[in-house]
Parts: sequence; C-alpha cells; structure tokens
Amino acid sequence: MSAEEIHESNTRFQDAWRFFARGSPTGEVLERPGVSIAASNVPWAMLNAAFLPAPVDTEAALRQAATAAAHYFTPRGQGWMLALCEDWVPPTLRARAASLFAPLGLMPSVVATGMVAERLLPPARPLPRMELRAASDARVRGDLADLNSLSYDVALATGRQVFDVPAMFSGDNLGFVGYRLEQAASCTAVMRADDVAYISMVATLPPHRQLGCAEAVIRHALTEAHRAWGLERTVLHATPAGLPVYRRMGYRPVTRFQFYMAPPTPGR
Repeated sequence: MSAEEIHESNTRFQDAWRFFARGSPTGEVLERPGVSIAASNVPWAMLNAAFLPAPVDTEAALRQAATAAAHYFTPRGQGWMLALCEDWVPPTLRARAASLFAPLGLMPSVVATGMVAERLLPPARPLPRMELRAASDARVRGDLADLNSLSYDVALATGRQVFDVPAMFSGDNLGFVGYRLEQAASCTAVMRADDVAYISMVATLPPHRQLGCAEAVIRHALTEAHRAWGLERTVLHATPAGLPVYRRMGYRPVTRFQFYMAPPTPGR
C-alpha cells in the first residue's frame, strides 16, 4: 500500500478520536514528547487514546512515546489504549512492542484494519428493510449510545456520557440508527474529514447481525454524506468481524493497527 494511504488512515483515525475527546465534557487533546493524546477521560479505555504522530524506527522512540502516554493516563486512573500502526514501525521493532509496553500495563488487544473505498460497490444481496433515523434528537442519540455500549461491553451510562451529546451529531459528524422490528438494531456515524467521509461508531445488536443491517445503515450514512458534503471517497477502521462486510461493499485494506490496552489504575 502507498505511504500516502497509510498516512491518510492514521490521520483520519486520529481526527475522529480527537473529535470524540473534544466532545467529552472532561476530554482533552494534547501533544506530549513523541506521542499524541486524545482523551475523553471516561471509563472506556478505547476512548482514552494515544497515537504516534509519525513513523518511528528506534526502540528508544517507541518506548518514549508509550512512557509519555502512561505518565498522562496513569495518574487519572482510567483505562487507556495505545494504537500502533504496524506500517509505522519496522517489523523487528513491531515484534518487540508487546514486551516494551508490558511494564506500562499495556497488553495487546484488538486489531483494526484501515480501509478505503473510492466508491462503494452495489449491494451483493438484498438489504433488510429498516426505518433509518438521524441522531438529531435525544431518543435516537440515546439509542446510538446504547447500541455501542451493548456491542462493546461498556456500561450504558458510560456510552451515554460519550455519545449522547447534541454537538456530537451536527455539523461535520452525522449519526444514524436503523430500526428493525421496532427495535434499535444497528447504527453508524459519518464524519467529514477534509476530502473523505469517515465511518465510525458502527454497532449492531446480536439478534440483527448477519442480515445486512450494518451495511444498510452505512450506505444510508454515506448517501447523506454525499448529499451534504459531496464526498464519495470513504475511510474506516474495521474489526475482524467487519472485514468481510466491508470488502463486499468495495473497501480495500490499507494498513493495520494493533491496540494495546491498559486497565484502570486501582485506587486512583
């Protein structure tokens, strides 16, 4: 993959997490030596994030970045993550990353694949009929927050704290919920980021999976993004479960991110 697309995938990921942090009443975005921080400062480790601002090629630089992030997060007591783009470190250093991070309490967790599509392919199968609503009112925002909480095993109150925020779904970020059988079934958000539409917050409840619900909501969100902003190129970061769905839609892999998670600090 091209260095430009790898850079784009990193930039879009970091932009989205900075947006979430700025939307949080307790969040902040800042730069520390060798590391960027986007902290919502909530009890959800994935939303208290650290990133490399650029590729690194030495063990000292990688250790410095992780240590600087730990110095920020550990006194606050919240769980946190370091998102490491595999193409931004040499293979030999990548193989040692887990051992370098372990003394800081960081352990390998999920992997996300950065993906891009210049335009979507037509649906490969009929999509389910759903009522699609914008997250422009409290009920739909709450449903979107709850869908993410239930899908990612996070307390409902935490999800509401992060996502049930009016400013989160206006302007350059739009949220949508798909309702099936009179139940909130699937959701997503689409963000305008320069010349691409960035997809995030994808979640589907178990009874509605494997039916095309997520695809239907994402396609609707991207149609609205094209209508509002004229954007067709789209970027996202996929869990392993979402990879086959996105491939069918026309996305192709660009790079991978290994997430390293640190648990909350007891007594803080």
